[in-house]
Amino acid sequence: MAKKPKKQQQSGGTPATVALTAAGTAFTVHSYDHDPASASYGEEAAEALGVSPDRVFKTLVADVDGTLTVAVVPVAGSLDLKALACAVGGKRAAMADPTAAERTTGYVRGGISPLGQRKRLRTVLDASAQSHGTICVSAGRRGLEVELSPMDLASLTGAVFAEIGRG
Repeated sequence: MAKKPKKQQQSGGTPATVALTAAGTAFTVHSYDHDPASASYGEEAAEALGVSPDRVFKTLVADVDGTLTVAVVPVAGSLDLKALACAVGGKRAAMADPTAAERTTGYVRGGISPLGQRKRLRTVLDASAQSHGTICVSAGRRGLEVELSPMDLASLTGAVFAEIGRG
């Protein structure tokens, strides 16, 4: 049985939503009751919010040639590490150590947002985001998503668009 989402307009409270508010960017916050037993945070969010999984994007932190890099891809698929490395001019990419990702971004795993990170990391947004008027990404904690234009997300994070998702 799907969880009933709670919908809010503007909200402060996480570094991501504070950054969006400070930038004057239009966004909507969606919250839902997170199930700690959920196998996939992103798929749980899509189901709880009643949003197609191709419009809900997960934020992954990878190590590309020794530099932490953020990849934002649809929850319905997976990250192509070779494509990510290529998108930033690197040779090799691997998923980052979870502790390093949490320490660098200031967020916990399953709640890492591409916005409002403690240290701004280079960011790559899957090109499929451009086919949607709005997408959802983590707002900085499990059970909280922010919906915004992919162009605004790219602008605020300095992201480049590239085909980095699979599936």
